[in-house]
Amino acid sequence: MSDVLGRAFERWERISGMAEPNAYVRRMVVNEYLSWRRRLTRTSPRAEVEPMVISDGADERAERDAMIRRLAGLPRKQRAAVVLRYYAGLSDREIATQLGCRETTVRSQIHRALNALRIDLTASTPNFQETS
Repeated sequence: MSDVLGRAFERWERISGMAEPNAYVRRMVVNEYLSWRRRLTRTSPRAEVEPMVISDGADERAERDAMIRRLAGLPRKQRAAVVLRYYAGLSDREIATQLGCRETTVRSQIHRALNALRIDLTASTPNFQETS
């Protein structure tokens, strides 16, 4: 993402003159995310990282990291729709514009993503039953 923002910074004189510069930059970020080059770098092998020792604020970071892992398991369009809705706070219409699809597609993508995340949460929750 920093590459995209760097390109936007370099071209800011031109971008700032547009009617909606924030929407233009947001579209740049979405396009970069959905691009083939981005997917190629994501499939590159990476070294395994040892888990951090938990300290102050660790619960929040662990919860955030777990959510990022769950989001990473979603298909690209579903992930983009969920992030644009819940992290960027965009409406269905704005998301549809950003992703180049219809509003109904956005709603179905978000619905499917939330169902998948719910299934993932219930699957990862241990089932504790008391025995008599």
